[in-house]
Amino acid sequence: MSWSFVRFLRQEISSRIPLSSSSTNFLPNCRFIIRTMATGSSDVSHKNRLANEKSPYLLQHASNPVDWYPWGPEAFEKAKKENKLIFLSVGYSTCHWCHVMERETFESTEIGSLMNEHMVCIKVDREERPDVDRVYMTFVQASSGGGGWPMSVWLTPDLKPIVGGTYFPPADRYGRPGFATIVKSIYSQWSKDPERMMQQADKILQALQKATTTKALSDAGPLAMASSVSLCYRQLAQSFEPQYGGFGAAPKFPQPVNFNFMFRMYSNKPESKDSKEGLEMCLKTLRFMAKGGMYDHIAQGFHRYSTDDFWHVPHFEKMLYDQGQLAVSYLDAYQITKDEFFADVARSILQYVSRDLSNKTGGFFSAEDADSLPTADAKDKKEGAFCVWEEDEIRNLLVDKIEGSDSVTLADVFCKHYNVRKEGNVNFEQDPHRELLHKNVLIVRGSLGVTAKFFKLDETSTERALSKAREILYKERLKRPKPHLDDKVLTSWNGLMISGFARGGQVLGDASYTARGIQAATFIKEHLYNDQKGCLIRSCYTDKQGEVTQISEPIEGFVDDYSDLIRGLLDLYETCYDQSWLDWASSLQSKQDELFWDAEHGGYFGASSKDPSIKLRLKEDQDGAEPSANSVSALNLLRLSQFTGNKDWEARFDQLISVFTERLSKIPVALPEMVSALVFKQSTPKQIIIRGQPEAEDTKALLRCVHSRFLPNKILILNDGNNASFLSSKLSLLSSLAMVDGKATAYVCENFQCQLPVTSVAELEKVL
Repeated sequence: MSWSFVRFLRQEISSRIPLSSSSTNFLPNCRFIIRTMATGSSDVSHKNRLANEKSPYLLQHASNPVDWYPWGPEAFEKAKKENKLIFLSVGYSTCHWCHVMERETFESTEIGSLMNEHMVCIKVDREERPDVDRVYMTFVQASSGGGGWPMSVWLTPDLKPIVGGTYFPPADRYGRPGFATIVKSIYSQWSKDPERMMQQADKILQALQKATTTKALSDAGPLAMASSVSLCYRQLAQSFEPQYGGFGAAPKFPQPVNFNFMFRMYSNKPESKDSKEGLEMCLKTLRFMAKGGMYDHIAQGFHRYSTDDFWHVPHFEKMLYDQGQLAVSYLDAYQITKDEFFADVARSILQYVSRDLSNKTGGFFSAEDADSLPTADAKDKKEGAFCVWEEDEIRNLLVDKIEGSDSVTLADVFCKHYNVRKEGNVNFEQDPHRELLHKNVLIVRGSLGVTAKFFKLDETSTERALSKAREILYKERLKRPKPHLDDKVLTSWNGLMISGFARGGQVLGDASYTARGIQAATFIKEHLYNDQKGCLIRSCYTDKQGEVTQISEPIEGFVDDYSDLIRGLLDLYETCYDQSWLDWASSLQSKQDELFWDAEHGGYFGASSKDPSIKLRLKEDQDGAEPSANSVSALNLLRLSQFTGNKDWEARFDQLISVFTERLSKIPVALPEMVSALVFKQSTPKQIIIRGQPEAEDTKALLRCVHSRFLPNKILILNDGNNASFLSSKLSLLSSLAMVDGKATAYVCENFQCQLPVTSVAELEKVL
C-alpha cells in the first residue's frame, strides 16, 4: 500500500470529519486496572441480541446497554431502512484493551443510549470473522498509520468505511475527543449531508480496492530465489537484538516464522557463515524466551509477547496459535542441536495444551485471557493476577528444607533461581500504573548450575527441589480465580496445533503426541467439515456442559483454515502414516484452489466470493503472529506435489510466487514463511520411502532414524506394499520398490530417481 494512497485517504477523512485518528491510542505494552465508569453501568439482567450467539467475545457483551447486532442481514437492513450509520466494533475475548473499552464505554448507560439512538451497532469477533476484520483494519491502518484492537469503525448503511480507529476513551482527555464526542460529531455531519459522506465513502472504497490489488508484474521476470533467501537473512540479521535475542526491539514477539526460515537456511547450507550465525540467533532467542517471564514456569505454555527487551514482563494472554508454532520451533531446535533443553520446553508446551486448552472430545480451545480477579472477592480484574507472586506468599508455601541441608529451604532455592524479590522484580517502565507493585514475574537470570553452586548443592538435587516447588505453587495457583477461557474451536489454529503434536510424535518418539494429533484431526472432520460440500467450517463452540455446539448458520472456512489444516494433515501423515489424512489434505487443497484462487491475477484471497457483505477480497502478503495463508500454501503445494506426483501443484506454486515476486525481491523479511518454501524448492526435495510393515521393529528403526534428523526438504512415505492405497494410485514408483532380503528397506530419491536401497540404520544414516 503506497504512502500516496495513505495521504489521500487521510485527506479524505480529515476533510469530512474534524477528528484526529491519532487520538486512537493503542498501547500494547501499557497495563492498568479495568474499572467500571461512574457514569452508569449496565444491568447484567438485561440481554441484547448477542445473548443468542455462541462466540465467547460476543457473549461478553450480551449484557451491555448497547443494542448490539451480530454481523448479518438484520443489522444491514435496519441501517438501510432507517438511513443510519453503522458503528462496527471488532475485538476478541482475551483482548485486554477490548475489556477496557467495554467497561469504560459500552457498559455506560448514557453512552449506550447515545449509540442506540443514532446508529446501528454491530459487534464482531475477529477470530470468528477474520474477513470482516481484515477489510476494516486495512482501512484503519491506511487512514491512521496504525491499528489494533478493539477496532472502532463507522460505516455507511452500505458498509463502506468513513472514519475509524482503535481504542477511544469515553470522554474528552488531554485535548483529544472521547467516544461520546465522536459519536455526536459523526452523527451531526451525517444528518446534515449524508450524500456527501456517501460520495466520499465511495472514493475511499475505490482507493482501497485499487491499493490492495495484488498481482504479478508483467515485467518482473522470474524470481532469483537465492538472492531472495540471502536478502531475507540480511534483513532479519539487521533487526536481531544480540543481548537477549529476538528480532526487533521491545515489545518483543516470538515470531516463529523467522525461526522456520533460519532453521531451513541452516539445513540447506550448514557450513555457510550466514547459516551458522542465523542458527545461533534463533537458539539464543529460544533460550531467553524459555528462561524469561514470557514462559509460564509454573503451568507451562507461552504468553503472547514481552513488553521489555529481557523477555521478562509479558502480556499475559496465551494463544493457541503461539503454542502450536512454538512447539515446532523448539522441536526443530532440538533436532538440530540434540540439546534436551529444547525438547523439555516442547514437551511442556504440549503438556499445557493437553491439560488447559483441550476440548474433551478432541478439539483445541483458542486462548486464555490476560486479566483475572486477584482474589475471589475482588471487584477489579488485573492483568497477570493469576500468574504473579509476592515473596512472602512463596516463603509461606515452600517451607520444607532441601534434602541433605539443615538450613536451605525450597523457598531459598526457588527465589534465587527465579529472581524473586521482597520488593518485587518488575521495573516501573513495565508497570507505570503499579499494578504489579511488590509482585514477581518469574524469570531465570542464571542457570541451574549457578543456583546449585550458590547453595553448594549438586544439580540433580537442585532440579528436584525446583520441581517440587513448582508443583506446590501450581496447586496453590489453582485456588485463585482463573482467567477467562475462550473455548471456541478454530479450524486454522487447530491445524497449527496438530502440526505441533504431530512433530512431537515424530521427534520425541512419543506415541501419545501422535494420538493427540489424530484425535484433533478427527474432531475437525466430525465437527468442522461439511462432507457433502467438501468444505471446512471456521469455528464451533462449547456449551455450559462442555459439549460441542454450533450456530444456526455455521461460518464457512477461510483460506487459512484450509492452508493451516492441510499443513497439519501432511505433518500428521509423516507421523502416523495413515494415508487417509494425506487423501483428505489433497481434497482440501483442491477445494482451496476452487474457492480462493484468483484466476485473473493469481494468489489466494482470504475469503471466498460468496458473501456480498465483504467489500474487499484481500490477499495476505505478510507473515505475522500467524503465517499468511499464501506462505503456508506455497510449501503445501510443493509437499503435495512431491507426495502425489501432481505437477499441476508445482506449477501453481510457481504462479503463486510470481504474484509476490516484487515483495520477495525487495522485502522478503515480510514473508519469511514463503521464503522457507523457496529454500525447499531450491534444495531439491528428497523422497524418503520406507518399504516395510508398519508394526515391524526394523521398519520402526528406519523411521526413527529419519525423524532423528532435521530434514525439512524431505517427504517421508511408508510403503507397506498395498498397491490399492491412495499413494500407490498416485505414484507408480511405489509398486516397483521391494523389501530386500525380507527386511524393511529405505529408498532415498530425488525427483523419484532413487539411490541403491539400504536395510540398516547405519547405512541409512550415511545416505542421509
